[in-house]
Amino acid sequence: QLQASGGGLVQAGGSVKLSCATSRSIFSISTMGWYRQVPGKQRELIATITNGGSITYADSVKGRFTISRDNARNTVYLQVNSLKPEDTAVYYCHARNLQNYWGQGTQVTVSS
Repeated sequence: QLQASGGGLVQAGGSVKLSCATSRSIFSISTMGWYRQVPGKQRELIATITNGGSITYADSVKGRFTISRDNARNTVYLQVNSLKPEDTAVYYCHARNLQNYWGQGTQVTVSS
């Protein structure tokens, strides 16, 4: 019910913008978030944005990552700048209300 897109192969120092679309019934009442996961490690929370627009970031990504949401398009975005090889991961979008919903993940690979 969440469709993520926008990943790919990017050179270090470059940028990528991830998108995640869902239905209005989910989007309008959910806190939306982005996580990432590398093989062998736990899924890591990157950022969240409430339906009222309040934003939180993990300390590890502050300054380079920007989460935003477009309520007209029922879409949440993650802009990542100054990419580093250690940003290589599968990025997942998440919606939380009374239930939890996960997108299918989109791979971001940063080459050095």
